[in-house]
Parts: sequence; structure tokens; C-alpha cells
Amino acid sequence: MIVMLSSIYRGVWRAAAAHTLRTSRGTPPCRFLPTCDGPPVGLADADTIFALSSGHGRCGVAVIRASGPASATALKCMAGLISGLPPPRTALLRSITDPQTKEVLDRGLVLWFPAPHSFTGEDSAEFHIHGGSAVITAVLQALGSVPGMRPAEAGEFTRRAFQAGKLGLTEVEGLGDLIHAETEAQRRQALRQMSGELGQLYQDWSHRLKRCLAHVEAFIDFSEDELIEDGVLNHVDRSVCDLQEEMERHLKDERRGERLRSGVQVVIAGATNAGKSSLLNTLCQRPAAIVSPIAGTTRDVVETALDIGGFPVLLSDTAGLRESPDLVEREGVRRARERVEQADLTLVVVDCAHLPTEAQQAAAFLQGHLRSVLPTQEQPETDRCLLVLNKTDLLPQEQRQKLARELGRVSGLPPVSLISCHTDEGLQDFLTVLHSSVKTLCGDPLSGAPTLTQARHRAHLQQCFTALAQYQQYRDIDLALAAEGVRLALTSLGRITGRVGAEEILDIIFKDFCIGK
Repeated sequence: MIVMLSSIYRGVWRAAAAHTLRTSRGTPPCRFLPTCDGPPVGLADADTIFALSSGHGRCGVAVIRASGPASATALKCMAGLISGLPPPRTALLRSITDPQTKEVLDRGLVLWFPAPHSFTGEDSAEFHIHGGSAVITAVLQALGSVPGMRPAEAGEFTRRAFQAGKLGLTEVEGLGDLIHAETEAQRRQALRQMSGELGQLYQDWSHRLKRCLAHVEAFIDFSEDELIEDGVLNHVDRSVCDLQEEMERHLKDERRGERLRSGVQVVIAGATNAGKSSLLNTLCQRPAAIVSPIAGTTRDVVETALDIGGFPVLLSDTAGLRESPDLVEREGVRRARERVEQADLTLVVVDCAHLPTEAQQAAAFLQGHLRSVLPTQEQPETDRCLLVLNKTDLLPQEQRQKLARELGRVSGLPPVSLISCHTDEGLQDFLTVLHSSVKTLCGDPLSGAPTLTQARHRAHLQQCFTALAQYQQYRDIDLALAAEGVRLALTSLGRITGRVGAEEILDIIFKDFCIGK
């Protein structure tokens, strides 16, 4: 696949380089395009990009997209549209030809999207061709020979859409997340963000901050002339307080959106030979980790990505926790404890054969075991932990039932699941509990206010929140410094959406205050 793609783009760049060489020698750049209307466009005068927009590899239909001023030229030349461009957004079945040799490369659909009604906001064209590698290569090379055309860089179509105001930064990030979504919940969250809901929230905050800054600036500049209404600063104070409260609630989301985007970190931990690797293999339904009766088989972290009921999970198997003279095993134990500290959810696996027969003694044993496995603290976080009692097939049925019944009555323990990786007994009930825990950690992407999905959003919002605190601090001391706090808050928020400008502040000043009346 890599060889095929590299050969495709080598051909494209070779064609583009050949055209550059021809034009540098004084050859008329469009002499081989007699059917093209309008003046020729040289490479130095235009910036039209093209690329394969559908997935790479052999497929039924491939989509090649072009965007920029030379798109119309390429469409007319390669689709034989002598009489002019087709109606916008209307598919035409045409023969796709090489503009130099006039050889027919394929027969497919062509579409025309005039500016500004296109994804990028520029003149755009699409070629829907057959998805064989030879066809794709030939059409890409032909496009590279058209004056003013060059292969697009990664993400360049979306970048142009952002620069044209078609998408905000949060919508761009939502689009990227949608393309990379692997689970149903990720798709829902990405689609919600791409629809602009998160961006609208930030734009609303940004508009309110602009209004606050405009009012403070106007008060500083014109209050002595008695041209400003009374109570302006009181209104700003209330607005700033409201914004701080809303941002604080937004930031206190327990990283649900980020966790859903990147995957819930679930770590399997416990003593040696408890069946941790067997549990990993059972959950991912393949022999991802080596299983043996020898204690300490797993020395390093073994990771695998899972889809648990539509939610993304990064499951990690770790070394058994015990004291060991072996340097390699000790390093594995250190890494295991490090992963447990970083985990969103820990599956503490216990061998049922090691449990006391009495339920109360078993509960005390498990509480002590949790303290030895989970990060050192006075009270282990049982809400971020599941107890998995493995190898229940080694216990009599009566003892299993009694153990499950008694442990269910004990307070201070996390949810307990009795399973057997050997017989799959209790596995379905455990998956139900695991799914419920993962869903709680991620939340419902479609309910409530939109959540933070990017670490950079959180960083800029925290800076915004801190800057608003500066306004509160200097409000009665130095109004200029207080205004600077609002301005910094607006700048931090603008870095999330990609839109902030001084002209908008001036517009609000003149609109709201009618200075000079």
C-alpha cells in the first residue's frame, strides 16, 4: 500500500515539475488546453490544490477533489466541457481525459461547486472515478499537469474551509474526531462538536466578554464626560461573575469528553497468577498476552483497544504485584503500579482459591488487598475500581453462591464480579458492570451541555478563568488593569475558536453607547 501511494504521488509531483520546467523555458503554459475558456493560470499566479479524498486502496468508487481558481479549468479540460461548466452540484457522466494526450483515462461523474457554496468556500470540482490504483494514479497525474494545480498537503482542504469562515476551530477538531472515531459514542460526540454546538457555547461567552470589555473601555474613556449610563460597571460585574460560574461548571466535567475522545484507561492489576492475562485474552477474544502457570510470566504492560458497548477502552494487562529479587520483574511491577495510578478504572483480579471460606473474613481480605493494589491513600477509590474474583470454576457452586450473596451485603467494597475465564461463567454479568462503569466515566455525549474534548480547550479556558479573576482583583483598584484581565480572558477564549479581533470591540462600543449624542 505504501509503495502504491508513493508511486502515485511521485507521478503527480513529476508531472507538476515537468510543467514548471516547460513554463520556465517560455512555452505557452496552456497551449495543450485549446478547449479551456478564459486566460491560462500559471503556477505562480494561483494556488489550486487537489487530492484523493476517499479512502486509499482499491475500492468501487474513488473521489478526487480540487479546490481553487484553476478548478474550473481542470474540470472543463479533463471532462470535455466545451460549452461551459455544468450546473452547480449536479452530477454529469463524462469521459475523463488527459489534457495533454487526450487519452481517455476513465468514465465517471463530475461535479462543480462554485464559490462560496463549497466546503472550502472556493471554486471546487470533484471527480468520482473507479477506485483502481491505476485509474487513480492516471487522474492525479493528469491534474498535476494542469497549470496552477498542485497536490494538497495534509488537512489543507479543511484549513481553507476554516480560513474562509466555513468552519470554526472547534468544528474543525470535531471533523477530525469524526474521521478518526472508532466507536458509536465517539461518533456521536464528534458529530455534535462538528455541528457547532461547542463552538456556539464559546462564541456566546466570547460575545459576552466583548460586551464587558467594550463597557469597561467606554467607562474609562468617557465616564468623565458623563456620556455613560449609570450602573454600567455593575452590569459588567454581574456578567463576569456569571461567566466565571459557567466556566467553572464547564471545567468540572471530570474529563468526560477528553476521556471519550482518547479512550478510557482500564488497567488489570493484582497478584501473580490471579488470571489477569487470561481476563485480557477473554475480553479481546484473542491471545494478546502469554498465559502460563508460572508466576510472573507478564513482565511488561500489554495494551489492546476495545469497544465496550460503544465506548472506547484502552485495556492494559500488567505484571503481578509482588516482591521479587529479579530486576526485570521489579521494573515490571514498578510500571504496573504507575499504570494503576494513571488509570481511569482498575480491574483488581483476585484468585478465588486464596479467599477465606467465611464471607466476613473474605471481605476483610479483599479490603486489605485493595489497599495493597490501589494507589497509597487512607481510603481506596472504590468508585474507580471493580473487583474481579476469578477462577470460580474451582469452587463448589454452593460456596460461589454464598460468597456472591455475602459480599453483596458488605459496604466499602467496589462492585464485585465472580467469573471464570476458563468456562466464561459470569462473564456476561461482568461485561454489564464494566460497561456501566465506562459509561459513567464518559457520560452521554448527546445529553446536557457539550463537554470539553481537547486538552488545549481546557488549558485556554483555565487561562480565561484566571484572567477574569484579575478583573475581580483590580476592579476597585485600577480599572485599566481590570480591563486588561477581561481582554486576556477574551484572547484566551479566542484561541479556542480561532476568532477574536479589536474591530468587534469597537463595533459594540459605538452600537451600545452612541458616544457623542
